[in-house]
Amino acid sequence: MEFIPGFHLFLGQNAQGKTNLLEAVYLLSTLRSFRGAGHAQMVRQGQEGFFAGGTVVEQGNHEVKFYWSSRKKSLGLDGRPVRKLSEYFGLIQAVVFCTEDLQLIKGAASVRRRFLDLLLAQTQPGYLALLQRFARAVRARNALLKQPRPDAPSLEGFTREMLASGGQVMQCRRDLMPQLAPLAVDAYQRIAPDAEALRLEYQPSVKADFEVELAQSRQRERVLRSTLVGPHRDELRLLLNDRSAAQYGSEGQKRTLAIALKMAQAEYLTRRRGAPPILLIDDVMGELDARRRGGFLPLLEQARHARGQVFMTCTEENWPRELSRDLIRWEVKTGTVKPGAANPAR
Repeated sequence: MEFIPGFHLFLGQNAQGKTNLLEAVYLLSTLRSFRGAGHAQMVRQGQEGFFAGGTVVEQGNHEVKFYWSSRKKSLGLDGRPVRKLSEYFGLIQAVVFCTEDLQLIKGAASVRRRFLDLLLAQTQPGYLALLQRFARAVRARNALLKQPRPDAPSLEGFTREMLASGGQVMQCRRDLMPQLAPLAVDAYQRIAPDAEALRLEYQPSVKADFEVELAQSRQRERVLRSTLVGPHRDELRLLLNDRSAAQYGSEGQKRTLAIALKMAQAEYLTRRRGAPPILLIDDVMGELDARRRGGFLPLLEQARHARGQVFMTCTEENWPRELSRDLIRWEVKTGTVKPGAANPAR
């Protein structure tokens, strides 16, 4: 299939494969599913593995091929294997809007950390490698802490590596917030005018001095056999009128906030790279009332004017009719996609 710039609408009944198509695009962007599924869960029943591939047309063509099975994994770019993920991230930038986004509000802190880390990995060269260094140091340190008598020199070495890389991770997250937070606030106000005030607050587990606080937690670490201080324990607090959105927000407020965060993500990527990311909208517009959809439309218009791409899935019953202008329609049925009928005159 070839997708020109523009707004692509995939229409079909449930369980026909619409989400699979969006998931494949997101997989090529981030190498993971937006549904929270592991790679093994993405393999078609009865098959050994999965393949996703495509040609990225932007400032020259790039051929991407990704294969995964329990026995073999390969990621290729322009006919050559990708050795470092940090060299691949950012090639395809996509932002997904889906029902799982509610986990950004209701889920564990790790979901919100992943949101920040993905944004940084897509826009800051070297951040992904830095995050990987920190994660390896924490894993190794935790493995040592689980031993009855950890080797002191090894523990000290991994502690130094964790302090160095972890300090930089926290600084990158801290620097991101003044740029991201205003975009989220503006998006929330566009979707829900005159609503409660939104505030984003980055809350690192390190309050002042990473090294000192890590040393102070050493006794508790021995008891719990785990590293208790560091960016792997950070939180992104989401507050509505200074109260936790997760604890006190209504379902409508949480859904609005989740969409606002994704809109902020898309706007941030657009500003950093000068072009909009691919927008993947998986059956969520039908859940919004007309007022909230109205606040969402400027993002889609911006993508259209910049000759970006928007992929949206809907059923015939719930696709928003105000988006009927300049649509490229596709019909999805039993895993097959074909061009849809021309848009009816309205």
